[in-house]
Amino acid sequence: MGKNSLSKKERQKALQQKLKEDPFLTDDELCEMFSVSVQTIRLDRLELGIPELRERIKSVAELNYKKVKSIKSTEIIGELVDLELGKGGISIFETTRDMAFERTNIVRGHFIYAQAESLAMAVIDAKAALTGVANIKYKTPVKYGEKLVAMAEVVRRRGNKYFVWVKTRVRSVEAFRGKFILVSVEDE
Repeated sequence: MGKNSLSKKERQKALQQKLKEDPFLTDDELCEMFSVSVQTIRLDRLELGIPELRERIKSVAELNYKKVKSIKSTEIIGELVDLELGKGGISIFETTRDMAFERTNIVRGHFIYAQAESLAMAVIDAKAALTGVANIKYKTPVKYGEKLVAMAEVVRRRGNKYFVWVKTRVRSVEAFRGKFILVSVEDE
C-alpha cells in the first residue's frame, strides 16, 4: 500500500510521527513524502494543531537561548534548536536572496562561517570567549533559500581553550566544516 493511498487518519498519524522524529521538515518535504499537495499538509497540520516550521523552530530555540553563557542570544546566527553546554548543539539557518551573489545565487561564505562560529561560541561553557584559531573548509555551494543545519561538538578542553568542531549540512550534504579553538577570556 503506497503512502498516497493512506486514509486521512493514517496520513495524519504518520505525519505526527515524522514531525516527532524530525520537527524541522518543511511542508514541501512532507508533501513529497506523502504524495499529497502542500495545502493538504497545511490542513493536516492545522487540524492536528501543529504549528508551521518557523514557529516550531522558534519555540525549540527559545528554550536553548536561555542556556547560552558566552554570547547574547541575539548574536547567534540561525535558530539554536539544540544545546548542551560544554558538549554540543545544533542550529538551523534559512538563507535569503540578499545573502547571495547576484549572478550565481550562491550564498556568500561569511554567512555560513558566521552561523558556524556563533554556534561554536554558544556551545562552550564559558562566560566570554574569542576565536583564537579557525580552520575552515567550504565543501559544497549553497543557493539562497536553502536551509543550513550546523552541528557543533566540543571535542576537547585544555585550560582556557575549547576545541569545537562544526559541520554544516545543506540538502543532507556537508557544505562546510570548521575546527575552532575558542579562548575563554573570563575576568579573573
